[in-house]
Amino acid sequence: MTDDDHADHDHPDDESERTTAPQSDYTNRDVAVGAVVALVGLLVVFGVPLLLA
Repeated sequence: MTDDDHADHDHPDDESERTTAPQSDYTNRDVAVGAVVALVGLLVVFGVPLLLA
């Protein structure tokens, strides 16, 4: 293999569109969705075993 083997791949030069979640701003809607997902997860983890016990 030579260094030229990777020359044919398409790499975007503009990385301004790329974001990483911890550094990105988030809205109250994002927080609400996360809270709902967490509550559903807690219900599954704790509620289902209690119902089956």
